[in-house]
Order: sequence, then C-alpha cells, then structure tokens
Amino acid sequence: MALLDVLIYPDERLKIVAEPVTVFDEALSQFIDDMFETMYHQEGIGLAATQVNVHKRVITIDIEGTGENQIVLINPEIIESCGETGIEEGCLSLPGLRGFVPRKEKVTVKAFNRKGEEFILQADELLAICIQHEIDHLNGVVFADYLSPLKRQRMKEKLLKLQKQLAKQK
Repeated sequence: MALLDVLIYPDERLKIVAEPVTVFDEALSQFIDDMFETMYHQEGIGLAATQVNVHKRVITIDIEGTGENQIVLINPEIIESCGETGIEEGCLSLPGLRGFVPRKEKVTVKAFNRKGEEFILQADELLAICIQHEIDHLNGVVFADYLSPLKRQRMKEKLLKLQKQLAKQK
C-alpha cells in the first residue's frame, strides 16, 4: 500500500468532476486500499478519489476509524433523501478548517463495491453527512463552496499561507 498526496484547497484540480468507473480490477482494488491507508494516516473518516487527484467516482469511508466497518462506494448515486441536518464539517483538503453545511438527514445510495457488484445503502446521521460530503467532491464541490464569499476567501488565504510554510520546510 502507498500513501497518496491529498490536494489542498484552493487547488483547481478539486473542481474536476469525476468520471464513472468502468473497470473493476486489481488496480482499482489496490487504489482503494491506498485510499484507506491515506485516509487513516490523515485521521479522516472519508476520502474521495478526486482529493488524491484521481478523477474517478470512488469513495472510501470509515466513520469509526477502526478498519472494521469500511465502506467503498463506486459510482455512488443518491436515489432518495429526506430530513434536514448539518454539522461543522472538516475536510482533509481543508486541513484545520471547519464550516457549517446544510445536509439531508437520511440518504439512500446506489453504488458498486470493489468487485463491481451493485448494492443499496441506507444511511443517517454522520454516515449520511459523510456520504454527501464525499459525493460533493466527486462533483467538484468542496464544503467551502457552501460558505459565504468572505468566509471562503479567508479559508483560501489561510490554506495558501499553510502551503507556503510547508513548501519552505521541504
């Protein structure tokens, strides 16, 4: 397994809309394993392929962070949703920053697993929020896009400053 580089906002590659997965092979399975390793290393609960500059519709989720309840969603599609909720969300592509995003309370998702088998998943609470957050990434949307222009600009400035500091350390 390998750690992948996570793109940091406002990197324009985060705006690329991901393409559907059409080949379910060992390379895809290895990529999914690498995504999980990267997600755990970054202490995240979800990761979209877009965030690691692979523009395919692949999501990894483990809201408990234990490795025992891993969820892989390939070509996910929300087919039903209801209720209203929202939390202060964080994101591996916006390290250290949080923002409130309105979300649906419950979602039903149709997706494929790593073997190419279609399934339906019903989710609520944090899992539903995480699924919506990661699908947003596949559609070229980050949580900062939901915020006011002023808050979004402040986030960009903080993250650009962080990127410059990290570049100096290399």
